[in-house]
Amino acid sequence: MAGRTEEAYVGWIRRFILANDKRHPLTLGSHAVEAFLTGLAVHGNVAAATQNQALAALLFLYREVLGKSLPWMDEIRRAKKPQRLPTVLSREETMQLL
Repeated sequence: MAGRTEEAYVGWIRRFILANDKRHPLTLGSHAVEAFLTGLAVHGNVAAATQNQALAALLFLYREVLGKSLPWMDEIRRAKKPQRLPTVLSREETMQLL
């Protein structure tokens, strides 16, 4: 794992533990993960990519570090990706650029 990824994961795991009153992650389960990630989307107003990074960090914690598999969490409210329209230049604008 890359160093920057590791730093980001440690940060998300720390935030998760602090959000759950410093309880050990083994005493928590998928409901706590769902609540944390939903809170990020609803109250934290984070981008979809940020929420996905937090999810990846917590899945890594449970699967690789703690050896515990979490059932898929269907109740997570996902952060919405912004709707962006592509910017298209007209023929005239393209000719001006060239």
